[in-house]
Amino acid sequence: MEGSEHGRKKRAWTYCRIDAPEDQHGCLKGQRKELLDYAEQMGFEVVGESQDTGSGLNFDRNGLTEVMEAAEKGEMDVLLVVSVSRLGRDTAKTMDFIRGLDQLGIELYSPLEGEIQYSEYENLYHGIAAMKFE
Repeated sequence: MEGSEHGRKKRAWTYCRIDAPEDQHGCLKGQRKELLDYAEQMGFEVVGESQDTGSGLNFDRNGLTEVMEAAEKGEMDVLLVVSVSRLGRDTAKTMDFIRGLDQLGIELYSPLEGEIQYSEYENLYHGIAAMKFE
């Protein structure tokens, strides 16, 4: 079973974000439902959730702060996001955030992208950066 570690379900935290200043169309609720369904499918136990509204370029967001604080306290094993773009739209800052999770041993999963590994994103990022300078 993918979501268990030695018979214990992995503890998951969900994170949702929309670009709008408020959620008039229920998009956060839709993301939350998608993540809860995904957690059940994967065999994860959801132990917490955070959400934000507003720009993905701004990384000073309460929900992201809650996620990192929970990760640092060891309250989760897995972070669930609908897509990596929900973490942020600034590639370097998003990479820093994913690296921070990786250093804490937190796995990152998305129903759209599967397991998101820092090393894969780092290689992709450096490959794109190298192409810019050729």
